[in-house]
Amino acid sequence: MGITLDQLLAARDRRRERQLHMLAEYPGLALIVLTVNIPGAEKRTEASVGIGDAGVSALHEKLGADVRVEERYDLDTGFEAFICASVSLGEAKRITLSIEESHPLGRIMDIDVIGEDGVPVSRGALGYPGRRCFLCGQPARICMRTAAHSPQELSAYIERQWHDYVRRS
Repeated sequence: MGITLDQLLAARDRRRERQLHMLAEYPGLALIVLTVNIPGAEKRTEASVGIGDAGVSALHEKLGADVRVEERYDLDTGFEAFICASVSLGEAKRITLSIEESHPLGRIMDIDVIGEDGVPVSRGALGYPGRRCFLCGQPARICMRTAAHSPQELSAYIERQWHDYVRRS
């Protein structure tokens, strides 16, 4: 069963509140927030949970003992994970970018590093270009803004990537 726009917006607000709470509760640690880019109204699928779990595993692999706190949520509105790590914001962002760019499912993951001010550290702040659309390679913001691809096309791509990943694992 799909979710409504109101549910999606409420989930975004709760995620923001959780981020601010964690920033206050764990000062000095880098806050990393992982969600999964799933188009359409159905946000909780086998693939979305598996992709989220794969992302958390990749973060643990890269961060190792620097992970201090982890919370995972498997919600109707989508997978969410919050990790606090004892690395600099710049190092956390470099790690998250390397996962997004090199992991077989990385382009489907949205891994943000949240600064002490509650604002995500941008890719551009470290000299990285914006994200590219995984279907056509154009800047993702343009494809999102213009709805260049149907939710069905995007979902089919994500399912293929997920099944290929499971087959290889």
